[in-house]
This record gives sequence, structure tokens and C-alpha cells, in this order.
Amino acid sequence: MLNRRRFLTATAGFAAGGLVMPYAQAAGALAGIDLAAMRGSINASDLGVHPGAFDDQSKAFSKMLAKAAGTDTPVFMPPGTYTISNITLPARVRLSGVPGATRLVYAGDGHLLAAENAEHIELTGLVLDGANRWLGDNAQGIVDLRGVAHFVLDNCRVIGAGKNGIALERVSGRIERSEISGAADAGIWSVDSGRLRITGNSVSDCGNGGILVHRWQPAEDGTIVSGNRVERILARNGGTGQFGNGINVFRAGNVIVSGNQVADCAFSAIRSNSGSNIQISGNTCLRSGETALYSEFAFEGAVISGNIVDGAANGISVVNFNAGGRMSAVSANLVRNLSETGPYPADAPGFGVGITVEADASLTGNVIENAPRYGMHLGWGPFLRNVVATGNVIRNAGEGIAVSVVEGSGSAVISDNVFDATPRGAVVGHRWSEAVTGDLTIDGAAVFPGLTVERNRVS
Repeated sequence: MLNRRRFLTATAGFAAGGLVMPYAQAAGALAGIDLAAMRGSINASDLGVHPGAFDDQSKAFSKMLAKAAGTDTPVFMPPGTYTISNITLPARVRLSGVPGATRLVYAGDGHLLAAENAEHIELTGLVLDGANRWLGDNAQGIVDLRGVAHFVLDNCRVIGAGKNGIALERVSGRIERSEISGAADAGIWSVDSGRLRITGNSVSDCGNGGILVHRWQPAEDGTIVSGNRVERILARNGGTGQFGNGINVFRAGNVIVSGNQVADCAFSAIRSNSGSNIQISGNTCLRSGETALYSEFAFEGAVISGNIVDGAANGISVVNFNAGGRMSAVSANLVRNLSETGPYPADAPGFGVGITVEADASLTGNVIENAPRYGMHLGWGPFLRNVVATGNVIRNAGEGIAVSVVEGSGSAVISDNVFDATPRGAVVGHRWSEAVTGDLTIDGAAVFPGLTVERNRVS
């Protein structure tokens, strides 16, 4: 039997007898180990696609991909720069490079990488550089995919897009561990895609949006947006919230937005418009220009929990009962350092509100500090129904809770909250923007049959 002692003795004997592997042979063995990592791949250089070539290599590049697709073989791109344009990806392609060193640079006059009705497209370890060049009218982004059954973008950089960085329509799969920056429009734009995973990416310095999950018509989507860092998102196209959001969900149902770090967005850190069953949890949202966390218009179901909002015009808004927006649980959020100044002249009641809800909502365990207008705003005119605010802490707010007492407004229970430093009152009844009662924690709310105010502590 060969034990460890005999093995070491035999190895020493081989070395002493001059049987040590020559240097060149050892180097060859190491090269073989490197090649083993991509065993079965086609090396792009073997098919006439070379890094650093002065000429546009688009024709050779397309020919290489077609050959690889014919045998379902992966393609490896050695480090260097490849200048290409108008590449239509085949139905099945796996294209990889050396992360940070293999650069595909857009030559202009159309698009960089596009595909339609493909089965499997996988891009790993590539730098996709749009060079800030014009994209054709039919191109939606540097990577423009439509009708792809399975898409993977992993450990890539997407930079300098003249429109969107990554544009997906009817695509499933995952985008992960990648960096998208400098897009003129959005970093990632997905429409009518299903069960997409967007995880662990960095999206920054984009002109109109960070990560967008949209649908043409309201429907289940199921995309998960988690663990991303989104920073410095502008609203170059203007508007009052259509652009300038770090993460934006539109008409897409059953979407989860969790564990993201979102900072310095012109409008919202996370904004959901008509997205039912949205979950927004565990996100850190810093220095938002308008409302940090927003669920608005025709939605049913929003869970907003465990988020940190530090710096915004408004903290959290779950509104538009007039358009069917209803049913939410807003819990265990920390909201602070709000401002009455926003990116446009505010409609009534103005900016500087911690948390706003309207219908079929529970607010529990939230902590709000430094909200110059209201800590909480419950209802708007008659648009108030079935709201419970209990167990919250509100400190340094112009008013603690502003609640609608307009004729026709529904039920609200405000109980067991702690108020500290609310100079205009802890709980005040409003007719739209106008305060029409004193502090209801002192005066009582018996005159309003749908309103219960009890067991609150004011200091």
C-alpha cells in the first residue's frame, strides 16, 4: 500500500534522479490547466477574430457566432478590444471573455448586440462599450433582446450606451454581478419579461432611470430585484416622476424589490406604478429628490417593510385610492430627514411628509423623525378607508398625524403611538390641506364616528 511517507520518498527519489519535469513542459501543463477551464470552447482567435485589429471585425464576428451556434459550442474571447457593430446573435450562443479585459466596442451605424426569438443567450466576463455613439432608431439598447427564452448576463460591464444599457422585451433569465453605467436612458429596461432575476449589480450615472421593470398591460411578472447598488440617476427627460427613479415598476405584478442600496436619484429610490402585490423590503434609500418609496395608482397589494429612508422630499407614499390604489402593510420602516423642497412645485398638501396612506392599510412599528409637514398623512378628502396606525414613533414633525375628517371619509384607528416634539399637534383632523381640529389626543375624536384616537403618548 502507498502511504504518505512512501509517496514523499518516491517523489524525492524522482527529483534526485533528474526526472523533474522540464520548465517548458511544466509551463505547457499549466497552460493545459487554463485550457481545461474552458474545455470545449472555441477560441475566437482561431476563427480569425483578433483583439486590437484596426478594422471593423463584424463580419468575422458574425461568422464565428454562426459556426459556434451550429455545434452549440461556447466561444471564448481573449483579452483585448474588438470593434464591431450590427451583430445579430444566433438562437443559442455562449460568449465569454476575461472580466474587465475583453472589450466589445460599438463601431456605430445601428446596434451592438441584438437578438429576437432566441433560445439561450449567455454573456459572461465582457465589457460592452457603446462608446456614447448614436444607436439606430430600431435599437433600444447596447444589448437589445426580444423574445429570449433564457438570458444570462454575468460579471460584465455595460458602459456608454446612447439609449438603454440593457433592453429586454419578453425575456426570462438573470442579470447578475454586473456593472451598468453611463446610459443615456435607463441602465436596465425590461418590458413584458417574466421571472427575471436582477441581482447583485451596480447601476449608476444613468440619464433617466436605473432598473425598470415594465409591462405594456397590467399582468403578473414575478421579477426579483435584489442586492443591487443604484446611484446617481437623473431625469433628463423631465416630468414629475416618469423618469429619474432608481428602481421603477410599472404595471408589473408580484415583483419583489429587496435588499438594494439606492442613493441620489432625481425622483424616487423605488417607485411602483400600478404594480399589484409589490414587496419593497430591506432597502436603504438615501437622498431621494422626491418621494423615496412610492406605490401609486391602480394597484392592489403593497408590502413596504424594514426599509431605511434618509433624506427625501417625502418618505413613503401608498396612494391614489381614487384610481383603485388600495391594500398595504407599511411596517418597521425608519424614515427621517425630509424636506419641504422637491424637484417641482408640489401639489397640496406639499412635501415634507413621512408616510402617506389612503385605503385598507396597516401602519405599525415605523419610526419617523424630522418630517417638517406631517409625520403621517392618513387619507385625502373622502379617500380614506380602513386605516390603522398603531405602535409608531413620530418625533420632530410639524404635525404628528394628519387624518382626513371630510364628510364621506371612512374609518381610521390611531392608537398606542408615541409623539415627541409635534408643535402643531400630535393628531389633527384635516379637510384636505386645512387643519380643522385641535389636537385630537387632547380634545377627543368622538364627533367623528369613523375615527378612533386612543392610548397615544404625547411628550
